[in-house]
Amino acid sequence: MLKKRILAIVIVSALLLAGTLGGARAQDKVKVRLQLQWVAQSQFAGYYAAVAKGFYADEGLDVTILEGAVDIVPQQVVASGGAEFGIAWVPKVLASREEGADLINIAQIFQRSGTLQVSFKTAGITGIADLKGKRVGTWGFGNEHELFAALRAAGIDPDNKDDVTIVNQSFDMSQLLNGELDAAQAMTYNEYAQVLEQMNPETGELFKPEELDVINYNDVGTAMLQDHIFASEAFLAMEGNEEVAVKFIRASIRGWAYCRDNFDECVEIVLANGPTLGKGHMTWQLNEINKLIWPSPAGIGMMDEALWAQTVKVALEGKVITKEPEGAYRSDLVTKALEGLMKDMPDLDLMGEKYEPKTVEVTPGGE
Repeated sequence: MLKKRILAIVIVSALLLAGTLGGARAQDKVKVRLQLQWVAQSQFAGYYAAVAKGFYADEGLDVTILEGAVDIVPQQVVASGGAEFGIAWVPKVLASREEGADLINIAQIFQRSGTLQVSFKTAGITGIADLKGKRVGTWGFGNEHELFAALRAAGIDPDNKDDVTIVNQSFDMSQLLNGELDAAQAMTYNEYAQVLEQMNPETGELFKPEELDVINYNDVGTAMLQDHIFASEAFLAMEGNEEVAVKFIRASIRGWAYCRDNFDECVEIVLANGPTLGKGHMTWQLNEINKLIWPSPAGIGMMDEALWAQTVKVALEGKVITKEPEGAYRSDLVTKALEGLMKDMPDLDLMGEKYEPKTVEVTPGGE
């Protein structure tokens, strides 16, 4: 009887100790926050995957993803200490940096721009020069710079209504669909798909790519770098935080590689986080987002210096910034992250040299 009581006490003590240690391990995780530009969608799939698959936890991080909204500026959130890391387009962070925010690019995830200008074939707009005299939409809020730079390069002054009528566009394609615009701004992964997901009243079928003309700013030469991970220099200067940043980048990279290699599962991960759009749209979006990341010739997250220089040039010409930025990005942290992954996971493809996009079926309304 005594032996049974002793055994019971030992078992209970062991369970209590295990619980205590487990709690300590959980408490030992470093809590960090990631501020997104927008709501949960496939544009941020890699980060959601890194949470869902435990990649951040593997690095000893407890990551909270903060969704964005129209009135949320990631640069302000990070600069004010409301989040340790943020996602934004490069020119927007450069502008904030020039205004005094101590923000720095630590991993350039998107390797190319996803911005388009879209029109119907009937408008006859096959290049930038064809925008002269047309009604051209842009969202503003820093999204207009690629368009304006391209217009100026073609001898069209975006501030001169005799040259072109710039229209403040809503964050959808309704103005193109109802004829208020001749050409609308669109992202490859979002608004372009919104057109294809609508019914053409003349045919009774969904609109088809061949019914549209698309201007891609990567082809025009005014593309600007977009989604990247940034942090404040003050945060990185605190003891241990550079290592936290390396771990965050490592796990985020694993998340994006996972979404490349486990496409369907990543769509479901995004849907589980409550996006406002349907599965069809999220599937299209992830496919297009992967195209912006892969291939990454120098390794995902590494800066393409030529595109950085082009982004700065367009930002200067468009008066986004007034002087050449100094020290606005650093590659040492992402280099450490990549080197660590190559050592620990030699089979993980960090460049995507053999990456092939999926063929995605457009669904009505993106459902």
